[in-house]
Amino acid sequence: MRAWWAQTRAEVVMTIRRGETLLLTIGIPVVLLVFFTQTHVVSAPGRRVDFITPGILALCVMSTALVALSIATGFERNFGVLRRLHVTPLGRPRLIAAKIAGVLVTELLQVLVLGAVALVLDWHPRGATTGAAAVVVALLLGSAGCAGIGLALAGRLRAEVNLAASNGLYLVLLLLSGIVVPLSSLPGVVQRVVVALPSGAMAQGLRRVLEHGGLPSAGDWLSLGLWAVIAPLLAARTFRFD
Repeated sequence: MRAWWAQTRAEVVMTIRRGETLLLTIGIPVVLLVFFTQTHVVSAPGRRVDFITPGILALCVMSTALVALSIATGFERNFGVLRRLHVTPLGRPRLIAAKIAGVLVTELLQVLVLGAVALVLDWHPRGATTGAAAVVVALLLGSAGCAGIGLALAGRLRAEVNLAASNGLYLVLLLLSGIVVPLSSLPGVVQRVVVALPSGAMAQGLRRVLEHGGLPSAGDWLSLGLWAVIAPLLAARTFRFD
C-alpha cells in the first residue's frame, strides 16, 4: 500500500508540474467552455451553457484519461522508466493502479474547476441525487474506456508516433463525438458511430442527466460498459514495457 501511495502521489505531482498537461487537461477545456458558451459558432438547443458544459466534462475525461495518460506513458516507456518500475516491488498491478488513481484525482480537479466556471456562466445543472450518481458512474466508465485506449496506444507505438496519434484522435473525437456540436447536426451514419464511441456515449449520457434531468439511455450504458471492459483488457494484453 505504501508503494502504491508513493507512486500515486508522484503521478499527481508530475501531472501538476507539467505545464503542457495542465494546458491540455484544464486550460483548453476552460477556454472551450467559455468560447462556445459566449459565441454562436455552433448551434445549441436550449440554453448554451447547459448544452455545452456536459460535453466539456466529457472532453475533460478524454483529455486526461486518453491523451495525457497516453502521451506521458508513451514517453516513460520510451525512456525506460516503465521497465525500471516494472521490476521494483511496486510491480505491474500497483503501477497500473497508481496511474488510474492519478487520472481520477486529476479528473476530480477538472470537474471542480469546470463546474465553478460553468456556475459563474449561469449553468443550471439538473438531475438531483439519482442524476449525480449516474454522472459519477458514467464518468468512471468513460475514464476506464478512454484510459484503456490511451494505454493500448502507449504500449505499442513509438513515443513520437503515439504523440501524433493521440492528438489526432483527440481532435477527431472533439469534432465527431457530439461534445460541442449537436448530434442532430451530424449525418445519420456519423450519429450511429458517435453513440458507439465512449466519448460520444459519455457526452450524450451526461446531457440527458445534467441538461434534461433524466438518466443515460440503455445504449449509453451499454457503450460505456463495453468500452470500460474491452479497452483495458486490450491494453493489458498488448502493452509492452520496453
